[in-house]
Amino acid sequence: MLTFSLKYKHYQQRIREEQVQRATKAIEANGALLKKLGPNDYKRLVKRTNITPDGEVAAKELQALDYERMAKEAQYDGFYAVCTSLDNSPADIIQLNKRRWEIEECFRIMKTEFKTRPVYLSREARIRTHFLTCFLSLTLYRYLEKKTDHGFTPRDLIQKLREMNFFQLSSGDFVPTYTRTEITDRLHDAFGFRTDYEVLSETQMKKI
Repeated sequence: MLTFSLKYKHYQQRIREEQVQRATKAIEANGALLKKLGPNDYKRLVKRTNITPDGEVAAKELQALDYERMAKEAQYDGFYAVCTSLDNSPADIIQLNKRRWEIEECFRIMKTEFKTRPVYLSREARIRTHFLTCFLSLTLYRYLEKKTDHGFTPRDLIQKLREMNFFQLSSGDFVPTYTRTEITDRLHDAFGFRTDYEVLSETQMKKI
């Protein structure tokens, strides 16, 4: 499925113009680093010639802007292609693609906040259990995020949950030891109970 955006075209043109300027400056400076390049690196726009017009190998390398490559890339400015195995209508696929960032964010939360990797396990059952635990944690987090109206970043919300500790008295009751914040207030409002200003019995904690 192919779409076109004039705004995206102008964006790509602006990026390429900046890369051309950097490539031009690098050529003028005869930078040796031009030999190292990546698929999105400005150095890809530099053409290198090591032979003479007669076809002989030249000792000196000639560097110049690769106008042929620039023209080839410019043909696709503004176009965005999506390849999928879905049989849905184009409208449905576009809508799903707009939400792809949510999937990518889930992977980021799994890797950063829940420390999914590295995995220091070798048995298959334990590896599966590890990832299942991480997935369930992500599911619970998304539920909390929805209940708090997406008002906080994943790091802030998860960190505050980890800080919500209690001290158990000899009587068996619990006293909160965390600092009350906007996040704790939102959590209490969302779930209909409070743990921040009173001593809680063991029965109350079990219900919570």
